[in-house]
Amino acid sequence: MTESLADPHVRHPGPAGVPEGPRDIVILGSTGSIGTQAVDVVLSNPGRFRVTGLSAAGSRPALLAGQAHRLQVRTVAVAREDRVGQVRQALRAEYGVGEPIPEVLAGPDAATELAAGECHTVLNGITGSIGLAPTLAALESGRTLALANKESLIVGGPLVKAVARPGQIVPVDSEHSALFQALLGGARGEVRKLLVTASGGPFRGRTKAELADVTPDEALAHPTWDMGPVITVNSATLVNKGLEVIEAHLLYDVPFERIEVVVHPQSAVHSMVEFTDGSTLAQCGPPDMRLPIALGMGWPERVPDAGPVFDWSKAMSWEFLPLDAGAFPAVPLAFRVGRLGGTAPAVYNAANEECVEAFLSGRLPFSGIVDTVAAVVEEHGEPRGTALTLADVLDAETWARARARELATAAAEARA
Repeated sequence: MTESLADPHVRHPGPAGVPEGPRDIVILGSTGSIGTQAVDVVLSNPGRFRVTGLSAAGSRPALLAGQAHRLQVRTVAVAREDRVGQVRQALRAEYGVGEPIPEVLAGPDAATELAAGECHTVLNGITGSIGLAPTLAALESGRTLALANKESLIVGGPLVKAVARPGQIVPVDSEHSALFQALLGGARGEVRKLLVTASGGPFRGRTKAELADVTPDEALAHPTWDMGPVITVNSATLVNKGLEVIEAHLLYDVPFERIEVVVHPQSAVHSMVEFTDGSTLAQCGPPDMRLPIALGMGWPERVPDAGPVFDWSKAMSWEFLPLDAGAFPAVPLAFRVGRLGGTAPAVYNAANEECVEAFLSGRLPFSGIVDTVAAVVEEHGEPRGTALTLADVLDAETWARARARELATAAAEARA
C-alpha cells in the first residue's frame, strides 16, 4: 500500500509555531447540521477549542450572527453576496453598542480565503462539491483538515492526494471516523477488508418497484440520523453510501474489491475493519455526530463526554444484513465510478445533486434519481487518461449538472 490520506498511525503535527492553549479552529458550513453540532462541542469545551472564523452560505443570518457572538470569532465568511447586508444587519443586532463586529468576507471564494487563514484545524462541514476549493486551501496552507465534506475528496481525489501530507486529514463522517479508529488495531499491511455500515435508510426492505412512488416527505424521514435534506435523500437512495465507498478507497488506499457495504439498521456500529488474522474490529456508539466531530477537531486527543454512551444494563439487539443492490443500484454504480476514476466521480456527484433537487421539487420520481445519474455517467464515458486538473473537475461538473437537468426535464414532460 502507498501512504494513505487518513492514517491514524501518522499524526500530522499541525502548523509550526502554534502556541500552547486552546486549539484555534475554523468552522466551514457553521449553520448546517455538522457546523451547528461543532459549535455545540466547542461551547461545551471552552478551554480546549477557540473558533477564529465561521463560514456559511448566508441563508440563516440570525443563526450565523448568534454563533459569531457566542464564539467571539474574528472573521465571518458569507458565500452569497446578496445576503451580506442581512448578515451585517444581524451582526449589528447581536453585538452590543460599541462592541466591534467581526470582519466579513463575501463571495464564492470567501470560505476558501478563510480556510487558508491562521488556525490549527479547519473543519470542513460544507455540503456539496463547492467544498473542494476550501479543502485544497486548508491542506496547502498546512492546516489539519477535519473533513466532513466528502464530496470535495470524491470529486477531486487526485488533487487532494497531491497536496495532503500523511496524517493531515482526520475524517469526520461517522463511517470513516469509525474506520479511522478501528485501523488503530493493526498495521496497515494487516488490513484485509473495510466494512462500511449503512442503516438502509427509510426504505430498507422495499423492492425497486415499491420505491417508484416514494414522496419527498417519506425520503426525508430518516430513521436514525438528523441531517440536511440533500444528505438525507442521499441516505434514502444509498447514494451517500456509494460516495462513502469512494471516500474510503481514497482515504485509506484500500482497493475497491476489499471494501464492502453491510446494512445495519440500528446505526450502532459505525463501520468495521477485518484483519488478515480473521479479527474484525468495530467502532460503535449511539448515532450522534458530536463524537466524530470532536475527534476530528481534537485529534490525537479525545474530548471527554463528547457524545452519549450506551446503557449496557439494558438489552439491545443489532442486525447485519446484505445490501440489496437491485433495489439500491447507487452503490454498485459508485463502485464502477470509483474504478473509472478521473472526472467520473465528479459527474456522479454533480448529477446526483441536480437529481435530488429535481426530486424534491416534484420533477423527478424517487427511482429516477439514480437512473438519471447512471444515464449521465454512461454518457460521460471512460476517463480520458490525462492528469486531472481543477478545471477538468469544474467542466465535468458543469456538463453533468446541465445534462442531468435536461434528462430530468424530459422525464417530467413525458409524465405530464
